[in-house]
Amino acid sequence: MQDLRETLVNDFSNKNKMKNIFNYILLAGVLFTTYSCNKDELSSESIFKNEEKKQNEFDKWIYDNLTVPYNIVLDYYYKDTETDIDENVIPANVSQSIALTKLMKHVWIDAYTEVAGEEFLKKNCFRHFCYIGSGEYTSQGNIKLGQAEGGIKVTLFRVNEFDIDNIYVNNDNFYRAKGTLPLDMNYWYFHTMHHEFCHILTQQKEYSPDFKLISAGKYHGPGWGDVSDQTAAAEGFVTGYATKEYNEDFAETYSVYVTSSDATWNQILNTAKQQDKNAPKIIQQKLDIIRSYLYEQWNIDIDKLRNKIQEKTSEESLKSLNLKTLKD
Repeated sequence: MQDLRETLVNDFSNKNKMKNIFNYILLAGVLFTTYSCNKDELSSESIFKNEEKKQNEFDKWIYDNLTVPYNIVLDYYYKDTETDIDENVIPANVSQSIALTKLMKHVWIDAYTEVAGEEFLKKNCFRHFCYIGSGEYTSQGNIKLGQAEGGIKVTLFRVNEFDIDNIYVNNDNFYRAKGTLPLDMNYWYFHTMHHEFCHILTQQKEYSPDFKLISAGKYHGPGWGDVSDQTAAAEGFVTGYATKEYNEDFAETYSVYVTSSDATWNQILNTAKQQDKNAPKIIQQKLDIIRSYLYEQWNIDIDKLRNKIQEKTSEESLKSLNLKTLKD
C-alpha cells in the first residue's frame, strides 16, 4: 500500500511539475509574441503583386502590325475573364498563335485593305481578338467555331489544333467531314472571320428587308444543329447554321461565297438542285441582295473581294508565308 501511495504522490507531483513547465512555456510564448508585435510593424505593401505582363517579341509585333495601324488588341495568353467560366478550355500555344495571327493578317486584313482601302478597315474592324487553344461546345453538343460580342471582340477556338507545317484550305469538296485532318483553315478560321465581320457591317448599315422574306417560315431556330449542310442546300441555305435565322443566313451566305472557289460554290448549287430545282435560285437571290448591299452601302465589289481572298488563300500564296517566326 505504501508503494502504491508513493507512486500516486509522485505521479501527482510530476503532473504539477509538467503543468508548471507548460505554463512557463505558454507565458514565454506570450511575452515573445508581445515583444515581437511591439518590435515589428506590419508592412502596408501587399504580398500579392499586380505586375504587368512583360512584353515579348510577339507582343511587340502585335503592337506594330495590329494595334498601331488598326487599334486591334490580341489576347493569345489565357485570361479567365475572357472565357465562359462554365466551360473547360486551355490556353493557346504561342507558336500556334503566331502562325494564326500572320495568316489572319494575310488572308483577312490585307485582303480587305487591298480591295476596300485601309481607312475602311480602320473604321470597321474588330477591336479585340481572343485565342483559345481548345474547342468549346454548346449545350446542344455543337462545337463553336468562333464567338463575337457586340461587333468588338472575336474569340477563335481550337488554335492549338491546326498543322503549321501543313496549312490546308479546302477548295475541292465543300462537304468534306469538318473534323478530318488536316483541319480545313477555311472552315475553322477564315470563314469565321468573314462571317463575324459581316455582322459588324450589317449592324452599322441595314440590308434590304427583302432578304428576310426569301426564306421566311423555313428557319429552324435552335434546331439548326440537326440540319446537315446537304439538307440545308435543298432548302435554299448554304449551310446548316444558315437555317438558324435570317441574320445568320445573310452572314453565312456572304462568308461561304467569299471563301469558296468556283468549284466549291458550284458544288453547293448542284447539291441544292439535285434535291430541289428551285433551291439554287433561292441561294442566288440571297447572294444578289448581298452583292447589292456591299456595293451600295460600302462601295465594295464582292467579286473583287472574293478573287483577292482566293488569291491569298491559294497554296502558292500560303506557302510563301513564314509562319514559324515573326520575320516576314
